[in-house]
Amino acid sequence: MAGLTAAALAVVGFLAYQASASAPDDLNARPDKSPTAPTKSPKDKGDSLALPAQSGTGKRVVYSLDQDRVWLVGESGKAKRTYKVTPSTVDPAPGQYKVTSRSGQVTGSDGVQIEHVVRFAAVDGIAVGFSAALNGSTEKPDPGKKTGGIRSSREDGNAMWDFAIIETKVVVVK
Repeated sequence: MAGLTAAALAVVGFLAYQASASAPDDLNARPDKSPTAPTKSPKDKGDSLALPAQSGTGKRVVYSLDQDRVWLVGESGKAKRTYKVTPSTVDPAPGQYKVTSRSGQVTGSDGVQIEHVVRFAAVDGIAVGFSAALNGSTEKPDPGKKTGGIRSSREDGNAMWDFAIIETKVVVVK
């Protein structure tokens, strides 16, 4: 019995050593796979993850109309996260905006229950902003309706909500 106990203690000691050797120096530091680390889905390809040129400086949200992609860019100018979105039927003009309002949960202009709404523009009276459907859907909107919701997954919507507070810069590029 003593031999089994000694062997078990040796294994536990070895595993504890391995864990401590691979732990970061600062346990409060974020791991590489944090929710704000750049992410990509298996469908994404190559350069689509690169931050568009002429997209501004400093902390900002960058939205590419052509790529249907968003980047959350930190103060350093490096993308912390990027992800694909489903565009609305109404696009804002390329340019620089600021987050003007936010809502935790509302009904979208398409009748879908949405959360983490981050609005930054208006086009012909249609509010334009980022959101996530509570049911997780990212279906394309009815082209016959004028909607301003740029939809993402709930996970990406959570990241946007945490990142883009009122007055955060939003840069829309072609």
